[in-house]
Amino acid sequence: MVFIKIGPVKSVPSGTMTGVNAEGKEVLVANVNGKFYAIGNKCTHMGCKVSGGKIQGENVICPCHGSTFDLKTGSVVRGPAKNPEPSFPVKIETDDIWVDV
Repeated sequence: MVFIKIGPVKSVPSGTMTGVNAEGKEVLVANVNGKFYAIGNKCTHMGCKVSGGKIQGENVICPCHGSTFDLKTGSVVRGPAKNPEPSFPVKIETDDIWVDV
């Protein structure tokens, strides 16, 4: 595994998410009640930035057509998307967020 430093934990407060480019990959990093998740940030339906949507529980809703993805696994909860988002391991080290892309 090769983890990439995304930024400080405080840059993604609980209940929020951000989109980052990590090693050329579009990644969404979300904080759900202090637990961090990372999935792809390019909707598998039409390519919209999922980070522009909203968090609902442990899911994220794409702002373009409402596809809903599980933040833990990247799986499709509700379409129109049919394919899951990639899911990336996350670790917190010295108050920084690291993602293995």
